[in-house]
Amino acid sequence: MNGNTGAPERKLVRRGSIHIEYIAHGSGELVVLLPSLGRGAEDFDGIRERLAPSCRVVTPQPRGIGGSRGLMAGVTLHDFAGDIALVIENEGGGPAVIAGHAFGNFVARTTATDRPDLVRGVALLAAAHVWPVPPEVRESIMKSSDLSLSDEARIGYLKHAFFAPGSDPRVWLSGWYPEVKKAQRAATEATPQVEWWQAGNVPILDVQPEDDVMIPAESASRYRNELGERVSIVCIPGAGHALLPEQPEAVALSLLGFLKQLSVRP
Repeated sequence: MNGNTGAPERKLVRRGSIHIEYIAHGSGELVVLLPSLGRGAEDFDGIRERLAPSCRVVTPQPRGIGGSRGLMAGVTLHDFAGDIALVIENEGGGPAVIAGHAFGNFVARTTATDRPDLVRGVALLAAAHVWPVPPEVRESIMKSSDLSLSDEARIGYLKHAFFAPGSDPRVWLSGWYPEVKKAQRAATEATPQVEWWQAGNVPILDVQPEDDVMIPAESASRYRNELGERVSIVCIPGAGHALLPEQPEAVALSLLGFLKQLSVRP
């Protein structure tokens, strides 16, 4: 732990018509944090602050949020991965550990596949372990960010899809970007799963919330069974698919543990 975080830096990197805004904080090994479907980098503020004393933490805004701009239609996960590669290159080329929350892990895995020179490890934060997502869960995911619905209705959907019993889902009533969500879903559907699923050949940390409806007990070991020792699993109690607002300290500690694990690999 270097202990010298300094102040967070707001940066903007450009390549042609693509502009990606991000916050960078701390120094040392590079860790990139990618948010969930239709949500922004602010979801990681509490985790970034916990990691910054130990590493260089970067939180890019997805296209369509803040200062991030780029085509939103007719794109694939490979385009979004290119945005992350651009950020990593702007930060010196890494190689970085990329941690993706929910949808963000698709982009993390795609980046590791497309640019292995820039990625040394991938952390999956609440990655779906059943595919396709059950229809009733998908409905709750979509309606939880439907701003035309009442807060009361949305809280019910948030509870079902995202939060563990006892967690307060109201913290996610805000922070949604419906047009970004639509574009990200379309990009996912336009990208064959085989093109990103294995995350290249890097080590993988699979962080599983204990109460995540998208990680039923029978599927919890699916990814490790498929990829073997490349995958290590950490289970976090008291969290659902939202994870970040529920257990930020546990998420930060799991990522720091992954960094230590990578540092001792031959």
